[in-house]
Amino acid sequence: MHEGAVAHAQTHDAREEAIELLSTEFNTAYSWNYEMVRRELHNLYEKAKRDQWNATDQLPWHLGVDAEAENLPDMQIPVYGTHIWEKLQPAEVRTLRREQLRWVLSNFMHGEQGALLATAQIVDATPWMEAKFYGSTQVMDEARHVEVYGRYLHDKLGQEFPINLHLRSLLDDVVADPRWDMTYLGMQIMIEGLALAAFGFQYTYSIDPLLKQITRYVMADEARHVAFGVLSLKEAYSGLSAAEVRERQEFCYEAALRMRDRFLGQEVWEWAGLPVRECCQVMLDSPVQREFRKLLFSKIVPNLKKLGLLDAGDGWLRHKFAELGVLQFEEWEDTGAEYERMQLDQTV
Repeated sequence: MHEGAVAHAQTHDAREEAIELLSTEFNTAYSWNYEMVRRELHNLYEKAKRDQWNATDQLPWHLGVDAEAENLPDMQIPVYGTHIWEKLQPAEVRTLRREQLRWVLSNFMHGEQGALLATAQIVDATPWMEAKFYGSTQVMDEARHVEVYGRYLHDKLGQEFPINLHLRSLLDDVVADPRWDMTYLGMQIMIEGLALAAFGFQYTYSIDPLLKQITRYVMADEARHVAFGVLSLKEAYSGLSAAEVRERQEFCYEAALRMRDRFLGQEVWEWAGLPVRECCQVMLDSPVQREFRKLLFSKIVPNLKKLGLLDAGDGWLRHKFAELGVLQFEEWEDTGAEYERMQLDQTV
C-alpha cells in the first residue's frame, strides 16, 4: 500500500476508535402550541440570537502563545508552594504550567461537548416551544465552544488530555436520564454553573490575550445558559411531589461531589511523573485549594436556592451543602439576575 494511503488508513482508524456510543432513552415532545406565552424565555431567545458570534473571524488566532509561560498564576497549580514544587527544576515548572493549562482546557472542551449533546436532547424533550427555540441557539453556542477550545488546544498547546473520569460519569448520567428536567438540572444548573465560576477565575487572572477573549465570549454565553435553566426549572418544579424533590436534591449533592473531585488533576500528576496519591492529598489538604473548590459553587448555591431545592422538604440539601462549607454563597447573586445586570452594563 502507498505510504499516503497507509497514513490515511491509520488516521481513519484513530478517528473510529475515538467514537464511543452511549445508550440513552428520553421522550421527544412535539409542541403544537406556537404562541409565545413564556415571555422571559422568549426574550432570552431574542438575546441569544442577537449575541451570536463567529469564532473564526472575531478572535485573534494570529497571536502567538507561549504555552510554558505563567499564563495563569502558578498558585493555581495545586502543588505550588509545597515540597513537591520546591524539587522541580525550572524546565519542569514550565512544562507543568503547560500541562496544567492543557488539562484544564481539555476538560472544558469535553464538558462543552457534553453540553452540546444534552442541549440537543433538551430541544427534543422540553414540552415548551419557547424552550425549544432558546435551546436551538444553545446548541449552536455549545458547538462553537467545542470548536474554540479544540482549536486553541491543537494550535497553541499541542493536543488534549482525555476526559476526567469524574466529569465523564456525571455527563453520562445527565445525557442518559430519560427525564428532561434532570438533563436541565444536571447540565444547565450544576455543570454549567460550576464552569461559569471557573471561567470567571480564568478571565480575571489569564495574561494570554487570546485565551482571555475566548473566555469572555464563552462566559457571556454560559451566563445566558444558566439563566435559561433557572427560568425553565422554576416553573417545572412548582408541582413536584416531596419524593421527586428529594430525588433531585440527592442528584445535586452527588453531582457536587463529583465535580469537586474532578479538580484533583490525577491525569496531570501521572503524565508529569509526580506521585499521584501524594499530589492529590496535597490538593485536598491545601487551604488555598479548599477555598478555590468552594468558590466554584458560588454560582450553584444561589441558583438552587432560587429554584427552591436548597430548602425544600426538611432542608436536606442545605444540611449537605453546610457540610461542604459552601452555604456562604446562598445570598450571592443568582445567574438570572447576574445576566440581566450584564445586559444593562453593556448598554451603558
